[in-house]
Amino acid sequence: MYRYYDAAGNVIYVGKAKDLHKRVAQYFVPPERLNIKTRVLVSRIADAQYSVVDSEADALLLENNLIKQYKPKYNILLKDSKTYPWICVTADPYPKVFLTRRVVQNGSRYFGPYSSVMHARNLLDFFARNYPLRTCHFKIDSDTILRGKMRPCLDYHIGKCKGCCIGAVSMEEYNGWIGEIVSLLKGGVGDILRDLEVRMHAAAEDLDFETAQGCKLKIDSLRKHYARSVISSARDLNCDVFSLVSDSLESYGNFLRIRGGSIVQSLNLGFKLGIEEEPAAVLSTFIAEIEAKFGELSREIIVPFLPDVEIGGVEFRIPVKGDKYALLELSVKNAKEFQLANLKQKEHSHPDEYRAMALENLRQALGMEETPEHMECFDNSNIQGTNPVAACVVFRGGEPSKKDYRKFKIKTVVGANDYASMKEIVNRRYTRMLEEAPDDLPQLIVIDGGKGQLNFAWQALCELGIQDRLTVVGLAERMEEVIRVGDPYPLFLDRNSQAFRLITHIRDEAHRFGITFHRSLRSKQQTHSVLREIKGVGEQTEQRLLIHFGSVARIAAAPVEDLAGLVGPALARRIKERLNENG
Repeated sequence: MYRYYDAAGNVIYVGKAKDLHKRVAQYFVPPERLNIKTRVLVSRIADAQYSVVDSEADALLLENNLIKQYKPKYNILLKDSKTYPWICVTADPYPKVFLTRRVVQNGSRYFGPYSSVMHARNLLDFFARNYPLRTCHFKIDSDTILRGKMRPCLDYHIGKCKGCCIGAVSMEEYNGWIGEIVSLLKGGVGDILRDLEVRMHAAAEDLDFETAQGCKLKIDSLRKHYARSVISSARDLNCDVFSLVSDSLESYGNFLRIRGGSIVQSLNLGFKLGIEEEPAAVLSTFIAEIEAKFGELSREIIVPFLPDVEIGGVEFRIPVKGDKYALLELSVKNAKEFQLANLKQKEHSHPDEYRAMALENLRQALGMEETPEHMECFDNSNIQGTNPVAACVVFRGGEPSKKDYRKFKIKTVVGANDYASMKEIVNRRYTRMLEEAPDDLPQLIVIDGGKGQLNFAWQALCELGIQDRLTVVGLAERMEEVIRVGDPYPLFLDRNSQAFRLITHIRDEAHRFGITFHRSLRSKQQTHSVLREIKGVGEQTEQRLLIHFGSVARIAAAPVEDLAGLVGPALARRIKERLNENG
């Protein structure tokens, strides 16, 4: 769900999409690809906000609520389309209950809106089966009944209406039924369900299975209709919801205002933190900003933790389960999405600031004393022990320093032994670094692998005596967990955090670099093993053949005469025989 604002801060368009990135990107293309109306809309967009919901039905309801609240100028396509249905209970002496898509301020009570017309109609059918209400459109009051000018309709004769038009039911009894219906519409379904269950069990004990089955069907119908929804709850809930997520330098908050069980307002705000700002203080600032923007707060406010101030007439709640907890989770999801969107934007608009934040975030996550301005990552690569190689990639200032990348051929290890291979390359890397640039050791070493690879790398650093001068961690690929030396419990980083994105970036870069090196060796070996092993074929002859024919397969398919023109008849026959043997 997204909203566009003009320069004055007014909502000018509300929309929804499954893939928000693709949908919004459609507006920001060369002007000639847009129609005139969209071009005008885009020219007036000054800001954009969005909200995340759990389902398409919830998105529809939220869009409808926001359009009705803000009346955006450019939502013209929705003006002629249908709106969502409400159940209306009129303010007549003998009220009617019916489905409508128009809300008229005439004293009637409206409940909804309902995302599914079928559910609303099922509820009305339930009322019709259990409450003999009138369906006529006549004006019925005491004077009309006393004059006796109305005759009961077919509904009265078949038992669907008690005949309020002829005074066959009192106003008190009729309005008692209306009271029960209003209670159901407001969410008081629990009492009705309990009563139906008592009647069902009593009927079953009396062997009146038809009545018991009828009660069971009513219970199932009510439970299905009143299945809890985060956006349109069966409960008449009025509250404000605040959530807050933070990184090392900024906090991101989401605010939801709930009225009648529906979200009527939603806003995301970012806060740049001062020195050692406590979350409770940031939350208080957030609440004060919302009160300034939207006026008086609700009497009940749902929060993830208590703010550092008390507000008169306001009760703060920290839910642990139920509908209110679901609302808090939804608010947190919005705050995290807002945080991620801001970080992605900052990555492109302010890359230096973004990298500094990512490094600081990683330092805090790993508990390092020094910011990891210089990081190195090691990765092994082999297939069943063949061509064992390793790669070392270097990041400086949070970005790749490709001139410092190094690749290694494993020299002392026989077969597929990743542990020993890791120890060899770490030892070789830092033995040479201590000789050539002892002051340029990295602050952080990342090992692509689990505890085994990490422990062997640690042994190599201990043998060199530099284990106390740097931090080394392993990054297990299966669960993306950070393994630390001597810690039996892995560290799981938030997958949306800058620290996680940075450490997986350096790991993926090492993996890519190592795989590329391994593939190049494999390719060379395959070529050499076929041509260079033939007696009389040297490097120059091999190059001449490959340049002329393009591949070993084409050399094998070429006539002997064509080969003889390049290498002579005798060698041409040997090449042909050997390649045919290899098949």
